[in-house]
Amino acid sequence: MYNAELLSDRIAAASLERRRNREMQRQDRIFNAKVRTIGIDKEALDSQVNERKKKEQAEAESLKAYAADAVRNDKAACLLDQCQLKDERLLQGAIEDFRLKFQQRWSRREYDLSNPDKIRGQEEIQMLPGLVGEDPDSQGRLKKQQEQLREWSFQQQHELATARHQQRQEEQQYDQDRVDLDDKALQLQTIEEERRRSVAFATKNFNLTKAAENAEKRWKEWQQQEEDNRTDILNQLQGELLSESQEQGISVLGLPRLSPDSYKGLADEQLQHIINCQQKQIDEKRRIQAEQQQEELQQDRFRVASARTALLMERQQARINKQLRRTQDNTNAQLAEAHHEQTKYLEKVYTNIPDDSYFSQFNTSSR
Repeated sequence: MYNAELLSDRIAAASLERRRNREMQRQDRIFNAKVRTIGIDKEALDSQVNERKKKEQAEAESLKAYAADAVRNDKAACLLDQCQLKDERLLQGAIEDFRLKFQQRWSRREYDLSNPDKIRGQEEIQMLPGLVGEDPDSQGRLKKQQEQLREWSFQQQHELATARHQQRQEEQQYDQDRVDLDDKALQLQTIEEERRRSVAFATKNFNLTKAAENAEKRWKEWQQQEEDNRTDILNQLQGELLSESQEQGISVLGLPRLSPDSYKGLADEQLQHIINCQQKQIDEKRRIQAEQQQEELQQDRFRVASARTALLMERQQARINKQLRRTQDNTNAQLAEAHHEQTKYLEKVYTNIPDDSYFSQFNTSSR
């Protein structure tokens, strides 16, 4: 509807067209096989180097010109300052000469201008009695000055004593607060140690009770397992004896053969062999279970010993921390006392404390 073009759009379009032209020229330089240099554009780099040198030379010349102007201005300012000082001295000398010549005391307004000699005579007559420069009331004035100095001294001593008393009270209050904080810290540390000790004792009792329960439980399981194994062995032996007796008592015709002597001897040997094998297995199993039980008891003892060692180490660390805290408090008290003594010494030695005006006179120039 509206075909209006903004100035910013025209500027952006011109800038875009300028970049496109530069890119096309660059592509012509790079992709032209006749003028292309492998790796870099040497002409562009040479032109950049020349432009950089010209720019640095121009900057150096401008700096030299600026420095020369600054030196010239400084010289002119020094000359003007010297001329001004000279003019001020000449003017002051002329004023002093004029006052000596034309402004004597007897020519002032308060004197009688028609008879200056009369004023001179009165001045000679109105001199104080006694010697020239003598003050007859000097003793009274000196006494008053001494009384005033005494009052000032008493006032300063009272102020100093009040300040020292206040400072002593503040130091005592600070020491009392520090002692109270130390006592509170020790109480908290004692409460923490008691809590840890009770927790460790309860943990130890729990571990011992748990270990006893586990040992009793394992013992009962082992007894039950032994009973079960014994029952299984007896059942197995009875089954094997029955099966062997049936096999030996049946003939080819299917009728039982009654030979108790041979059967009895054979059954006893087999029974003894089986009993020996089973007894060996039972002994081996008992040995393995005893080793396991011994290993578990050893682990329980090791855990209890570890807990006890940890508790002892914790108590030792608490004692060490307490000793370090006490040492640190003593060191802090000594440092505070030394700092207090140093402050008192500095107050005696350095009577004039430097302020900001003293430090402002340094580093006022870069030269």
